Amino acid sequence: MNNAATDSVTWDYLIHGAKVFDGTGELPRREDIAIADGKIAARGEGLDPNSARKVIDGSEYWAMPGLFDIHTHYDLELEVAPGLPESVRHGTTTVVIANCSLGLAFGSQRKDGADPIVDCYARVENIPKEVLRATADKVDWENPKAYLQHLNKLSLGPNLVTMLPHSMLRIEVMGFDASISREPTEDELQAMEALLEQALDDGYAGFSTDALPFHYLANQPNTRKTIPTQFAKYAEIKRLTDVVRRKGGVWQATPPKDSTIGTLKTFLLSCGRLHGKPLKTTVVAALDVQSNRKIIRLARLLARVLNSRLLKGDFHMQALAAPFKVWSDGAVTPLSEEIEELRILNETELEDREGRMKILNDPEYIQRFKAMWMSGKTGFGLSRLKRLLRLEDYAFNRTLEDMTIDVCPLKAWEGKTFADVFDRVKAANSDEAVQGGGAETTLLKDYFTNVKDEGDFVLAMLRAFDRDLSWHTVSANRDEGMVRNLLMDRQLLPGFNDSGAHLTNMAFYDGNLRALKMASDGGDIDVAYIVRRLTRDPARVFGVKGGSMEVGDQADLTLIDPSALRRLDHNNTVKRQYRDEFQHEQLVNRTDGVVPLVMIAGHPAWQGDDFDASLGSRKMGTVLETTF
Repeated sequence: MNNAATDSVTWDYLIHGAKVFDGTGELPRREDIAIADGKIAARGEGLDPNSARKVIDGSEYWAMPGLFDIHTHYDLELEVAPGLPESVRHGTTTVVIANCSLGLAFGSQRKDGADPIVDCYARVENIPKEVLRATADKVDWENPKAYLQHLNKLSLGPNLVTMLPHSMLRIEVMGFDASISREPTEDELQAMEALLEQALDDGYAGFSTDALPFHYLANQPNTRKTIPTQFAKYAEIKRLTDVVRRKGGVWQATPPKDSTIGTLKTFLLSCGRLHGKPLKTTVVAALDVQSNRKIIRLARLLARVLNSRLLKGDFHMQALAAPFKVWSDGAVTPLSEEIEELRILNETELEDREGRMKILNDPEYIQRFKAMWMSGKTGFGLSRLKRLLRLEDYAFNRTLEDMTIDVCPLKAWEGKTFADVFDRVKAANSDEAVQGGGAETTLLKDYFTNVKDEGDFVLAMLRAFDRDLSWHTVSANRDEGMVRNLLMDRQLLPGFNDSGAHLTNMAFYDGNLRALKMASDGGDIDVAYIVRRLTRDPARVFGVKGGSMEVGDQADLTLIDPSALRRLDHNNTVKRQYRDEFQHEQLVNRTDGVVPLVMIAGHPAWQGDDFDASLGSRKMGTVLETTF
């Protein structure tokens, strides 16, 4: 970076000679980009470097509009770390919040002993209750308009796009207990419609709901009930999405996993042919699930049918640009919630090891657990056939060879699969020589002596280590060729990074960089396409100004080093770190050297290999204006 003499300065920055992918999908051009007063001041060849306060050499880099992350749960992190550093470092300059029906639009909503932020977020997004309570304690707004004003007072890093969350809307109108027990009255439904319409007028981009059947509440006595949005019947969803359709907003949703007919009926709401006007709809997620290969086929077929000329939909399933690698802390992991025998362990407080041990040692529970774990693995029958054909009912992976130990009190087992350890257990129990230290011998004797099959073994692992055992498996997107096909599918939209959630269970903060790397295998034309899908296209779907770099636009820019991107081992970027803001560990991604510059509204937020000192303390981004 070179500094120019101040007496001739017209621009704050000049990025010189970059290969510019402008987000239109057109092939790139070598250009200079001038930035002044937070906006793109000029673009073209041969711009005068003496007119800029600082010149940045872009000759080895790609330049593009700042990237969108369209499925995040940063609502809580914004209150303690508004710079959102884990997204900024990977080139993201705009994030969408309040997805899956959860958010802070109505404040803490603490009434009559209920604590909805804690109750709704803790299990759905795997965020510790103490982190959630600390955030709820600071809330000082009570309505959606005041929340937007609050957000715009924060020292934002990235720009924000916010949805109005359905679970919280139900709670606000009906009260917490009623929201998880009954349908709304006509007066209550009209009140919800009015609040939603006003929020869209105030600047909310749309409305978020959720129908995944394993999103449960975290506080007693409701741990066996799902979050409020899931108590809504089709008629309620239709009434509320009709408001979104009329105003031109976007509906973010998840499918009712176990009902093909319910999924089709619900998402036909996107179709203009049936409802007079298309409803912009974005849905998570198009995943190639390892245990059920038909899911991705049905997802792609659904998108094509809904977007056909016959139905005239505006339907966008989100595709994750990564293997769906999920970590578990003992039995605590998002996918455990879909299986009753694992879900009951998640109903306990995280600190309640004694409660989980009581469950794990209960004879009736042991029998049920073993039946679940061994289902389809032995004998003959429908469950066995489903497993062999990859048509199982669960996304949870029960294959020991695929379950790898990351953190374990017995360090010798770290890096081994459950299958490796099971073999050691079987050898020890058959009096075969097992080389290991005294700690392993004692552990095997104390917890594994009576292990006879896989079910016994997994139970013994949970008893021995509880949440001190961290292990991971890839439940979907194992085939990189398939992942690339999904990303390049014009019916799908790159997304579902889930940034800000699942602190120790997932890390897809670098999802956009993964998408760029896979696209680069097809040369400039494919890179240009995926840049458009990460910038202008999501800006259109969410109805906001952004995703472009025309003269006069807000200067949200990302530089990418294509050589470093090619060298990146994008399947080995996850690191474990301690976040002071949360007083808790978090899984993050590191892509050192790939992103030399991230600029938000003309401010360099990330440069070289470090953050600007002002990130998180100086306002850079803003709540983006809606265009409808």
